[in-house]
Amino acid sequence: MTLPAATGFLAAVREGEGPLPLAPLATAGLRDDTREDLDGRTVFSGLVHTGDPDGARARGRNASLVLAGELYNQEALRSLLPSGAGPTNDAELVLALFEHYDLHAFRLLNGRFAVLVHAAGRVLLATDHAGSVPVYLSVAPGRVAAATEAKALRGVAAGRTLRAARPVRRLPGVHQVPAGTVLEIALGGGTCTAHRTWAPPLHRRILPEADAVDAVRRSLLRAVRARSGPTAPLVVLSGGIDSSSVAALAALEADGPIGTVSMGTDVADEFPQSRVVADHLGTVHREVTITTAELLRRLPHAVWAAESLDPDIIEYLLPLTALYLRLEGPGRRILTGYGADIPLGGMHREDRLPALDSALAHDMATYDGLNEMSPVLSGIGGHWSTHPYWDREVLDLLVAVESGLKRRYGQDKWVLRAAMADLLPAQTVTRPKLGVHEGSGTTSSFSRLLGDAGIEPSRVHQAKRLVVRELFDEVVVAGRHPDEVDTAQAVQSVTDRLRHRVGAGS
Repeated sequence: MTLPAATGFLAAVREGEGPLPLAPLATAGLRDDTREDLDGRTVFSGLVHTGDPDGARARGRNASLVLAGELYNQEALRSLLPSGAGPTNDAELVLALFEHYDLHAFRLLNGRFAVLVHAAGRVLLATDHAGSVPVYLSVAPGRVAAATEAKALRGVAAGRTLRAARPVRRLPGVHQVPAGTVLEIALGGGTCTAHRTWAPPLHRRILPEADAVDAVRRSLLRAVRARSGPTAPLVVLSGGIDSSSVAALAALEADGPIGTVSMGTDVADEFPQSRVVADHLGTVHREVTITTAELLRRLPHAVWAAESLDPDIIEYLLPLTALYLRLEGPGRRILTGYGADIPLGGMHREDRLPALDSALAHDMATYDGLNEMSPVLSGIGGHWSTHPYWDREVLDLLVAVESGLKRRYGQDKWVLRAAMADLLPAQTVTRPKLGVHEGSGTTSSFSRLLGDAGIEPSRVHQAKRLVVRELFDEVVVAGRHPDEVDTAQAVQSVTDRLRHRVGAGS
């Protein structure tokens, strides 16, 4: 399969019978629903799939499972099982491991996934090590409802408060499973226990330069290879070192030319820098220009997909959301260079290593729940995106490499640049960091929109936060489709509110 068997799910397990009012998912694709009655319990699962819904479900002797996403270490996982006829897909593989290891099976998985397991009166919900496929739940005695998007649970009767999970704004009883965690729920009483399956390393590895460069190259190559699938992927290319490295490694592995795509606006673009890389690698390259007006119209879509309240994250994700919605045709497997800055400290220009490592440790401790790598961002366009820098093994290495290899010889992300020096043009390897929201003009466009509405420069960030919150309440809490939501109206509402506060204060 070019894409995972399922890219999203909504599911419910309850004692007795009766429907649960689960709302639709934003993720586009085919839909397959099943309902089973097992030992006095009703088990429902609805999949957004790509043509093989059976590949996302598995039944065992005492358990059943539904999985959205994919695994990247299948060969190693299969080596843990008895020889003979083995699992034929990721769902069966996870269930077979669960039957051997119980919930500890999730400590073995390297992937991009969300999973629900129903086993003998227990329901287990797990997301991958990075929480890159978000999963939400609502729990009451005798009932568990879960989905890969919070909005799907907005019609479910309010569940109990869970200390083991993060509550979702204005959706009573709806919680998000923390990254690298399995939540174990006793169906009868609704009690919930959290089990951590991964945490970012706190130690730092001391490696000679050559060893570190070689380790980064090999680890990232494995991650790109595992994510490329049977056909050449499409790589989102900005012309910076992060995305260019992914493109170079994908091209190294492919039998023929890979596809690359770059996005810009009428305000700014990085097309010349991307073209240098595309020409060097011989890719089938495309440049997509999105007007500022269209970009800002996509703000509700970015909030709808990411279900994030952080205005900085939404600003980062807005150009990607707009790009994914522009990609026509059948669903594509898309690789990105997104996320490299977090483990490599790329957004910090601090030469003092203690401060750089403190910033890196803080970023790794606070990424959870921001949903900046959610597959729904590309899923609303029918595509599947994946991010090699957030492979579990890549993160284990990149986070742990001591900071002197990340900021070295006056260069940020030195160890990555050195690892890719023979595959990319010199001007790409040495190019300074520029965020996708900066290179596309997204930041200036959003700020200008608020300035034109009369927001003082000192209050622009506050206004962005309020606009994102208002859009969240519309498309997630109220369930409106983003095509029906006017960004300008949200901006005007926030502007009026801030003026009223200023007037009341004076």
